[in-house]
Order: sequence, then C-alpha cells, then structure tokens
Amino acid sequence: MTWTIRRADPHDEADLRAIVSIIAASAPEWPTSLDEMRWSDATYPGTVRLIAEMDGRPVGAATVGRIYVYPPDYDGLWGTVDVLPRARRRGIGSALLRAIAAVADSGGKGSLHVPATDARPDGIAFLERRGFAEIDRHRVLRLDLVGLEPPGITLPDGIVLSSLAARPDLVEGVHRVALESFRDIPGSQPMAAGDLAEFRARDVDRPGIPADAFVVAIEEASGVVIGYASLVFLPGSRCEAVHDMTVVRATWRGRGVATAMKQATIGWAIGHGLTALETGNDEANLAMRALNGTLGYQPLPDEVTMRGSVAKAMMER
Repeated sequence: MTWTIRRADPHDEADLRAIVSIIAASAPEWPTSLDEMRWSDATYPGTVRLIAEMDGRPVGAATVGRIYVYPPDYDGLWGTVDVLPRARRRGIGSALLRAIAAVADSGGKGSLHVPATDARPDGIAFLERRGFAEIDRHRVLRLDLVGLEPPGITLPDGIVLSSLAARPDLVEGVHRVALESFRDIPGSQPMAAGDLAEFRARDVDRPGIPADAFVVAIEEASGVVIGYASLVFLPGSRCEAVHDMTVVRATWRGRGVATAMKQATIGWAIGHGLTALETGNDEANLAMRALNGTLGYQPLPDEVTMRGSVAKAMMER
C-alpha cells in the first residue's frame, strides 16, 4: 500500500475532522476538536498540520506550532505525530516527524517538543531512537465525580472567593498573579504569562474555559487578588474537564488558599453534572501533588515531554 503526506487545509472541515478522528484513535488522552483548532489558528497563527493518506484515506496526522506558554522567540516548537494502529510500521510516523521538523527548521527553530505517555511506551521508544530525550514528566491524576458530594470549603481568615463570571473586573488582578507565579511553577523551562491580551486569549477567554468555574481568591481587606483556579473542558466534551491552572501569590502559599479554590472548582463540576476531572503536575511540584492526594485524585499513566533536535529529526529514517 502506498502513502503520501500533504498539508491540511485549515479552512477545509473534512481535513480538520480527519485530524480529530485520527488523534481520538491514536492519543485519546489529548483530544482536539474543530473549535480548538480554529481557536489556535486565530490566537497563534502559523500552526501547520499535515495529513498522511494511504490509498486515499487519512491514516496519520501531525501538527507543529508555537508552545503557548513560552515566548515567541523560544527556540522550540510543539509537535505531535499520530498514526492509526493499522497503518503503523510503514514509515509514516517517521515521515511525519521529518516533515514537522522541516517546518520548524524553516522557521529558524532548533528543537521540537513532542508529548508522550507511559501508557504507550512504544511511542517513547520511537522518539528515543530519533534522538529525543525526556525533559518534563507530569504526574497525571483523575477524580471520578459520579456519586460524590460537593466538598466543603474552608477558607483562611480574611479571604473570600468569587469568580470571573461574577467579577469580570478582577481579570487584571488575576493576570498580575500569573505574572508573579508562573515563574515558580516547576518544569524544565520557566513559563511566561504573556501580556494581558495574550493571557486573556489563552487562559481566560479560550473556548472551554467556563467563567463561572474560574475561581478567584481575594484578600478581603485590600480587594487584592491573591490566587485563582480554573478549569477547561476537554475538547469536544462537556462532561470532563482539566484543572487548567491553580496558582497563589507567594506570600499566601501554604495557608489553605489553593485547597479552598480547588474544592470550589470540584464543587462547581459536581453541580454542573461533570463526570470526571483530571489534573497533572510536574513531578517536582510536591506541594500541589500532595494537595491532589488529599482530595482523592487517583493516578493515571505519567505524561512526558520529549525534546529533540530539529536537524537530527530531519535526517532520521
């Protein structure tokens, strides 16, 4: 059977639906949707998607574009490679990886970051054979909500909770918390909150982030935002969501603010009929991992980020 690779048309719904279907079958823990891809293209122009076809039918897909939480001048791009099980071991994955590496190279980037999971060690081995190495490991957890009662919320003295739905005026304070706190989040590279416009587009107004579940912690005496916690629905779902971010100003950490905010988001999810929440933290983020353990989250396979040289990936077969 012969196969070919072509660029997907970002305006062709059939192409986008083919990518959604391939990713759902190949990497179900990282689903995408038409809305998600359209949001990405509008917010971060320049993403390239590829489709591999075998005898005229889509069997593989790859994506390469900016890593949202790093500055535009960062030397790497995010890449994904997905091939349907029936089409594997024919060289399609290797060709897709070479193709997205070439896109990165044409943009002056030297590295690719590709997600992988312990649930599929063959995917990690595929990347390792092509010079990729693990740079980040996230401990992924899941909380099944069916049958759970909303947890009680215990707030530190002097702190009140609100939401961006009730208090949209708090968004600038939320952004200031991100500017201060993102650099403290464990990982191989410091995260960048970006300016207010980018922060809003990515972390506030993005489709799938419900404003009434965007919990904001406020110091009552001063009215200053001291932390926030948000959820984002899994693309294409309205019954499962991910804890997008939970951060607290340094001066308020260790006093129960993060616990209260996370309890509030869990209560919102239960009240709105969600069936599960997922979260993931860098293995070095011991404080948040301990907090998740107290709330009943159960482990899933670890997710890892593999980093590799663009030049080497273009040469590998």
